[in-house]
Amino acid sequence: MRLRYTGPALAELISILDYIAEQSPHGAQRVQARIKAAINLLQSHPQIGGRTDDPTIRRLLTTPYRYLVFYEIRMDEIIIHAVRHASRDPETPTRSE
Repeated sequence: MRLRYTGPALAELISILDYIAEQSPHGAQRVQARIKAAINLLQSHPQIGGRTDDPTIRRLLTTPYRYLVFYEIRMDEIIIHAVRHASRDPETPTRSE
């Protein structure tokens, strides 16, 4: 399966990494590697994330850093809709493409 990020998801991820890099460049590299590994795992195990209130959106926690990846499984691709810290509003994000 191929991965596709929506514009808002990419913007959120960049914002997260920029914020962390201000405090700790090495920390940002670790967080980025963990989020990337979790998202790449979706290609072989797309059902690994938990269900949300929206039946088309699933949620994956990127432990130990507590970032949530909201995604949708389609026939030939996985669409990443949002990436945000678990302490933020946990509601399912609106799908945007």
